[in-house]
Amino acid sequence: MLKLEVNERIYNFDLEDTHSPLLWVLRDQLGLVGTKFGCGMGQCGACTVHLNGAPVRSCSLPTSAAVGQAITTIEGLSREGQLHPLQQAWVELDVPQCGYCQAGQLMSAAFLLSNTPSPTDEDIDNAMVGNLCRCGTYKRIRKAIHQAADTISKEGQ
Repeated sequence: MLKLEVNERIYNFDLEDTHSPLLWVLRDQLGLVGTKFGCGMGQCGACTVHLNGAPVRSCSLPTSAAVGQAITTIEGLSREGQLHPLQQAWVELDVPQCGYCQAGQLMSAAFLLSNTPSPTDEDIDNAMVGNLCRCGTYKRIRKAIHQAADTISKEGQ
């Protein structure tokens, strides 16, 4: 029996291969399909989730390494039915084009804002460098991160 904490819920299930990548357990076993498969080598960032608050590539992380850790997927980024300020900025600024990489982009951006509440363009570029967007929406992503940072700052006052 395998026990995982995902999006503040506990899941128990049988898994024959505990070395199976976390990505496939999230998608196939738990039905959390927001996290995407991109390259399968942890280089594109489409599969980014948080493990104890830090971004990890779920396509290359064995499920056994996530046992006892707090996992957050894109589905867990919003709270109580309210979009995270990043998700809201993504919608308002029409950030996605095809949208495939965007869950990973959002998860990396959420980590950035949790550690750098008022990021510079350079901070954003450095934090997002591991997330590839084939459609090239990088300028809109940067603008949305700035907007979300402003929103979070105003909510905190």
